[in-house]
Amino acid sequence: QVQLVESGGGAVQAGGSLTLSCAASGYTYSTNCMAWFRQAPGKEREGVAGIYRGGTKYYGDSAKGRFTISQDNAKNTVYLQMNSLKPEDTAMYYCAAKRVVGDWSNEHNYSYWGQGTQVTVSS
Repeated sequence: QVQLVESGGGAVQAGGSLTLSCAASGYTYSTNCMAWFRQAPGKEREGVAGIYRGGTKYYGDSAKGRFTISQDNAKNTVYLQMNSLKPEDTAMYYCAAKRVVGDWSNEHNYSYWGQGTQVTVSS
């Protein structure tokens, strides 16, 4: 089992920044990729960014140019630095980890999920 705990969410004005953290524990060696997803009310969950164990990074269209995913393997922690935030970035952000080969942005490939952290961006 892998446990994921997110932190760092909050309320910020448009144009501001936030950094989310996801601390992983348990059998983390069994995972090959960690990612951030988000879900706004009434919308489907979408992949924001993913990072593979070797360091390869992927971003969803909404994150490109504004968000940066990174990892600290020594701390088993993944970060999401979010800059130039917009009201449409308001959502619950979830950290996830997967073991299987497959598209990083497909939520069905992920076995482990955190409880989520709320990000609210006001205009």
